Amino acid sequence: MSSPNKGVRTVEVALRWDPSPLGRSPHDLDIVAATYRKDAPSGDPAYVVHFDSRSPDGTISLTRDSRTGQGFGSDEVMKLELERLAPEYGRVLVGVVVQQAHGRLAFAEVANTRVTMAEGYTELDSVDFSSVPDATAAVIAEFVRSDTGSWVFHDGVRGFDTDPEGFVSLMGRG
Repeated sequence: MSSPNKGVRTVEVALRWDPSPLGRSPHDLDIVAATYRKDAPSGDPAYVVHFDSRSPDGTISLTRDSRTGQGFGSDEVMKLELERLAPEYGRVLVGVVVQQAHGRLAFAEVANTRVTMAEGYTELDSVDFSSVPDATAAVIAEFVRSDTGSWVFHDGVRGFDTDPEGFVSLMGRG
């Protein structure tokens, strides 16, 4: 049976934050996407996309990466072309992680942090991390392939207190 609902097709995730105060170590935040197979929608992802990487088929890529939060506009931008993902994939989680290279740093300690998810000119969600101030990483969006093959967006923020490597292994659990 066909459906007129095309679902979510291509999403842009844009992250911005203010640079650290003068004299302090730079704040570095990263967008992370984890892709799961339909037959294994939780646990370890089939693959992960983050800084310096893209999906094997090119459907998920980081198009802008900042290590300091300096500059105009978004500091990090990731593009997810969900409609092009192979049918074997059924779930994509998107998260943000604070790098911990200079000691523990939580979202509350990074000024004006905001991530926006949009499909074209339509904003799907915007998150400021105020619901998880003490977290060092958070899942911010879930995209699930429906039985008809279209992608459905689920919002919600789940915070974690972990390093970037630990976050990748935790994001799809629970």
